[in-house]
Amino acid sequence: MTIYVDVSAAVNSRAGLGRYARSLAQALIGEMDAPPTLFYNRTDQAQDIPEWSNVPRRSIRIGYKPWRLMIWQAQVFRIAFNRLVPGARLFHATEHLLLPLRDVPTVMTVHDLIFKLFPQHHKKLNYWFLNAAMPLFVRRADAIIVVSQATKNDLIRHYGTPDNKITVVHEAAAPHFRVPPDSEVTRVRAIYDLPDRFLLAVGTIEPRKNLTRLAESLARLRKDYRDLQLIVVGAKGWLYDDFFARLEELGVQDAVRLLGYVPDADLPAIFRAATVYVMASLYEGAGLPVLEAMACGAPVVSSRESSMPELGADVARYFNPYDVNHMTDVIGMVLDDPLLRDEMAAAGPERAARFSWQRAARETLSVYRGIMQP
Repeated sequence: MTIYVDVSAAVNSRAGLGRYARSLAQALIGEMDAPPTLFYNRTDQAQDIPEWSNVPRRSIRIGYKPWRLMIWQAQVFRIAFNRLVPGARLFHATEHLLLPLRDVPTVMTVHDLIFKLFPQHHKKLNYWFLNAAMPLFVRRADAIIVVSQATKNDLIRHYGTPDNKITVVHEAAAPHFRVPPDSEVTRVRAIYDLPDRFLLAVGTIEPRKNLTRLAESLARLRKDYRDLQLIVVGAKGWLYDDFFARLEELGVQDAVRLLGYVPDADLPAIFRAATVYVMASLYEGAGLPVLEAMACGAPVVSSRESSMPELGADVARYFNPYDVNHMTDVIGMVLDDPLLRDEMAAAGPERAARFSWQRAARETLSVYRGIMQP
């Protein structure tokens, strides 16, 4: 009998869900007497993960969309997929896709309900699927893990999920997110030609990240800080045409630089080099870059919505993400005060250290024990 953990997101993606699945699975391996079996659907984008070479694995190879539809339809018609996970004692779905199983307890991690809260910011097909499938997945899972109290509140509010079925297990910055030496910051500055003074945003370019309002704030701040730039780390996501059009209208297209995907090894020095890290999002289920930035000694100015204040506490400074004037005032206050920036940078690593993947693994194992048969 074994515990299966679905790591499809880690194998097929570098984005947030992939980072979660990879970090949690690695921590679980370290905390368990016998490692879990890692289950995944291997798509054309799959990558090998070296640290799992000696860990039990079981994979299938089905296209991303067909696999999602198969699971949903199997849940609807109660068709069990037990043959895919022989000897399963428990199955943990680390993304929003719950394998239908008979007589096997299941756990599902719910990262957010963005599709429900911001349907206009979602791809239509993805919105349609999640809106139809998620209520069923949430009901069928024996236990639910959420990555923030904000997401727990959303589940209770929108689906009436019982409080005692949901456990909050916060994510953490990976161990390599720490204050880098000055020599590393100098090296990375040269590689990416980073300016002396810049705001940093990390995340996929999509409407929910609120980069258009951040660009409007940048345009206002540049009246006092003429050399100020915005550096964006992250790939283009969807519905981003309005963002680029707005840059042209504001005349700040030359002050906004898109670095695209950046290797994880370089991110700590980029965070550290930033004058201010800005998390402008309208909503984040976890808001992990807030922790990563603080761990690297970057002053963090953040949206006050959803999960961000849970992570930043009193170390970060917060603004209303819908109010460009307020955003500008708060960012400007931090830019104007080098002593405040130093205090925020110094307090960040200690705050980030309160969260760890070892702690997340132990709390996850406690959820497993609560629903497994003796």
